Amino acid sequence: MDEAIAEQIEYYRARAGEYDEWWVRRGRYALPPELERQWFHDVAQAETALRDFAPTGRVLELACGTGLWTRHLVGHAQHVTAVDASPEVIEYNRERLTGAPLNIEYIVADLFDWQPPAAAYDVVMFTYWLSHVPDDRLAGFWSGVRSALKPGGRVFVIDSAAGGVPAHDQAAWPSPPPSSGRPEQRQLADGRQFTVLKRYWGVDELESDLRSRGWSPTASTTDNQMILVATATATGPDRTD
Repeated sequence: MDEAIAEQIEYYRARAGEYDEWWVRRGRYALPPELERQWFHDVAQAETALRDFAPTGRVLELACGTGLWTRHLVGHAQHVTAVDASPEVIEYNRERLTGAPLNIEYIVADLFDWQPPAAAYDVVMFTYWLSHVPDDRLAGFWSGVRSALKPGGRVFVIDSAAGGVPAHDQAAWPSPPPSSGRPEQRQLADGRQFTVLKRYWGVDELESDLRSRGWSPTASTTDNQMILVATATATGPDRTD
């Protein structure tokens, strides 16, 4: 598992320069016109959900990436701690947020090793990250999220939706069942291939999993079921088994 995680990190380091091309659907990430319209509609819905959530106060953004979501914290957060294992994507994030009226601290760290300070944040946010957490790391991951939050703190999650379009690909195909976490093969523009760990969470499955861990969750998908949006607050004892 450690080797699989290391390869996943290496993939996102190598992909830093083309990640935004996927998000805006340029070049080899282009979609057919109707599917492209659906994609950008769903992206706008997810962005609206984050705006309505209003991530105020001190925010911890895990797997912050190139800043596609960090930029939306401007106008809400007082301070952001943005963490990612890839120094390459951190640099893109810095460039995107240059001049933003927001206090941002960047940390390059493997999220499976890094420990956030206890009770330091009002919000913990992660986008397209939960699906890459292996099943046997979920308990420890959610325990770490809980410990990082102040009392009454909140979580905001965006990820690939089960049954929708695998967001890294060029066209639709059936996603794996929501309960199946499995390796996926990814290829970069230069032809290099990597294996990443990917689990497509369903709405009911994610809510059930979080309730069992002592969270009060609300999850939904966007209109075209491409993007999963979830929020949660800790309401019960931590389950670390």
